[in-house]
Amino acid sequence: MVQQQHSTPLNFVVTSTSASEQLFTQAAVDFLSALVSKFQPRLTELLAQRQQQQQYYDQGQLPDFDAATRHLREGDWRIAELPQELTKRRLEITGPVDRKMVINALNADVDVFMADFEDAQSPTWQGLLEGQINLRDANLGNISFTDANGKQYALKAQPALLIARVRGLHLPEKHILYRQQAIAGALMDFALYLFHNYQTRLARGSGIYFYLPKLEHSREAAWWADVFHFSEQYLGLNTGSIRATVLIETLPAVFQMHEILHAMRDHIAALNCGRWDYIFSYIKTLRAHPDRVLPDRQVVTMTQPFLNAYSRLLVATCHRRGALAMGGMAAFIPSKDAQQNEQILAKVYADKELERDNGHDGTWIAHPGLAATVREVFVDGLDSDNQLDQQPDISDVDQALLLQPCSGERSEQGMRMNIRVALQYISAWLDGRGCVPIYGLMEDAATAEIARTSIWQWIKHGKTLNDGRIVTAELFTTLLDEEAARVKAEVGSARWQQQPFVQAQQLLLDITTAASLTEFLTLPGYQQLP
Repeated sequence: MVQQQHSTPLNFVVTSTSASEQLFTQAAVDFLSALVSKFQPRLTELLAQRQQQQQYYDQGQLPDFDAATRHLREGDWRIAELPQELTKRRLEITGPVDRKMVINALNADVDVFMADFEDAQSPTWQGLLEGQINLRDANLGNISFTDANGKQYALKAQPALLIARVRGLHLPEKHILYRQQAIAGALMDFALYLFHNYQTRLARGSGIYFYLPKLEHSREAAWWADVFHFSEQYLGLNTGSIRATVLIETLPAVFQMHEILHAMRDHIAALNCGRWDYIFSYIKTLRAHPDRVLPDRQVVTMTQPFLNAYSRLLVATCHRRGALAMGGMAAFIPSKDAQQNEQILAKVYADKELERDNGHDGTWIAHPGLAATVREVFVDGLDSDNQLDQQPDISDVDQALLLQPCSGERSEQGMRMNIRVALQYISAWLDGRGCVPIYGLMEDAATAEIARTSIWQWIKHGKTLNDGRIVTAELFTTLLDEEAARVKAEVGSARWQQQPFVQAQQLLLDITTAASLTEFLTLPGYQQLP
């Protein structure tokens, strides 16, 4: 077990390892204990409020702008001035925190690497701790790696700016208990990264930067603001030493952007269009509304009116308040086939042009092979480091447009693709890998969530495919068996047996045919991780 020399309200229910001994020093445990003791009870209340709000949506209400905070939306105020190094974030790459990925991402031709402890990371205990050590070593500048073939990887002289993305507020960390309950994974990720890196970063004139995922309301942003203030006081840091970018990747949050910026005005730097999780949240939030069912996920792109409105509203809101407005993820992976790769890059280029023209200050990629193409748009295509002086026209953006479902077919082909993607992703996630190339796209938890919740909603509301068949649990079960056999043929029997595909198939069946929507597939999945 992890040894603690002094009394602490935390109970570590895990065997000590080299990684845990490096990270859970007495001082680090004291800091984490202080955070959990002060903020965990309030977080429990916030998560309960999420459930209460969802009940209103399930009873027929729709998300909307809050009349009680209209004065904040209409008021004249701005966030704290941005640190200079956070004003140029034209191109960001995202990925998990394994050692090789961290080095390659920091060496890529990008401005920022967002090291993801959440959607791109399967939260195995060992993987999370090794990820923290990898980021510590990256900040120290001494990270290196040698693969099984003897190839060596080392950090270049001037790597990209490192920003850490912690887990969402809903995700527990079962290996550390507080009052016999699992602590918030977000607090562990935040505490360890801050504690082990703040001195290194401040010594070279930088700050400690985070991405915060899946907020649904400004009261959750206020909770994070209090966490930041408390941490700065605890560690003797100046206010604003910690800065955050908040992902607007839930449907309720798009109606709370001014309020979120205001709640975190001392610590916020930007908002980000987390488009894939946003689509998932649209489905999840409006799950009880039969008139809000989305079509095949392949046609739900940023050109759809409700998503384009979300992008423009985010830009206008951020720029009015002095914050950067970051664009979303290009999930494509370059192809070795020249003709196919040309088509991929053309799609990426068009997608990024739309974001740039909407006024975004930067954007995301998941693969370094896309950097050159995206730089043509967001570096060569800009006259300055950002577009803070741009204000898109949002005169047409209102509640109706933001909630407008998009047209498109529900096809057997689309349903089968959803099944194959979700099955392969869940298997990889249970195997400890949270970011997986599947059929030319870099899939993470968000895209897998879209795949399985779409089918659940089609079943719930008895929607029909374009051939007239009603989507039922029985139809899904049949297609799941057929697509599992197809995946087995694609990956081979040996790999099928080595990886938890059977376990993943059962989990996908259970959550897709359940009477009630499973909030996040990662919650039941997490109980199956070591």
